[in-house]
Amino acid sequence: MLSDDRVAPALEGQDLEEESLTNDTMVINLGPQHPSTHGVLRVRLELDGERVVDAQPVIGYLHTGFEKTAESLSYQQCNTLTDRLDYLAPMTNNLAYVLAVEKLMGIEVPKRAQRIRVLFSELTRLASHLVWLGTHVMDLGAMSLFFYTMREREVILDMIEAASGVRMNPSYFRVGGLAYDLPDGFMEKLGAFLKDFPRWMKSYRTLFEGNPLINERLIGIARLSQEEALAWSVTGPNLRATGLGLDLRKAEPYSCYDEFDFSVPVRTEADAYARLWVRVDEMYESAKILEQCLTKIEPHGVYMTSDRKVALPPREQIYGDMEALIHQFKLVTQGFPVPPGEVYQGVEGPRGEMGFYLVSDGGPRPYRWRARTPSFYNLQTLPIMCKDGLVADVITAIGSIDIMLGDVDK
Repeated sequence: MLSDDRVAPALEGQDLEEESLTNDTMVINLGPQHPSTHGVLRVRLELDGERVVDAQPVIGYLHTGFEKTAESLSYQQCNTLTDRLDYLAPMTNNLAYVLAVEKLMGIEVPKRAQRIRVLFSELTRLASHLVWLGTHVMDLGAMSLFFYTMREREVILDMIEAASGVRMNPSYFRVGGLAYDLPDGFMEKLGAFLKDFPRWMKSYRTLFEGNPLINERLIGIARLSQEEALAWSVTGPNLRATGLGLDLRKAEPYSCYDEFDFSVPVRTEADAYARLWVRVDEMYESAKILEQCLTKIEPHGVYMTSDRKVALPPREQIYGDMEALIHQFKLVTQGFPVPPGEVYQGVEGPRGEMGFYLVSDGGPRPYRWRARTPSFYNLQTLPIMCKDGLVADVITAIGSIDIMLGDVDK
């Protein structure tokens, strides 16, 4: 158990004192309008000179209200909300949600669709880590890497757009499979991307590996022990940087991840530098999975279940069959009913465990829709990371957690 003085009060609804409780410290605000807070996050800092006495994250400025909104939408319409929870990792959010609904309904997804889901989940992980790497290093005072990581992320977004028609918030995964099949030439684009990837990563590493600026700002800074991480339900790279290699893709395989050969990067230093290297190493592992997708996924084939409870009829049937036309109309306008019950499904997102808890009353809309978002839990550790550090280290800590405020203010 954590001692009382290490407990983070930020997310427990306690009143925030706007003035120092003693005459020796000063209270200031960092954010919510500040580029280094990675969104509308306010941090109430209590300082003794440059030394941080306390750092309480104050959340709620985004006020999205996704969970309540979802209860007035059909199960298929809810899919669009999952994109916006973490708009840098929409595909992993999609996957957690559709897997939860499929588990409730007992739907079997075609193997090819499962593998394509793995493909886009790993492309999403790469794109998310690229944004994190560029912005985190920019927070520390180095600009060049940000422009390079954005350039490579554009290639991934081009592939997502080719398959879904949308660059961000694609809602490409559907209950039962996928919205569309892979377009012609997609696998060739993926192969070209993977051919260039090692060269890109090598150029990134020349910019930050051994860089004295990066080392001084990260090594030994924003430490979080494994005990503290587990006590606050931390998951993902932040947990694996403490020496515990928990990854849902290995621990509880889903969507045929057990068919793929990859490793789970782990570091033991438990500081901001360890969290950086866990994510960098994960990028190599994602590329390894994508290489295997090139041989495991056929260019064309079945991408949607044949279960007409959730799948739209083929277009050629709609034109000549009144029953098929009526069925399509009812699915689109009313949605599909889901058997009564409750379910939880988690996946390994770029920031940690992304999961959905659903309760169905047998109707076409969820009775209860709750998202288990990784950033909400990971952010609780900010006071622990910042205590007794410098003000500059607060920026390092926030960046090393890799938060997404859509996740936090759900």
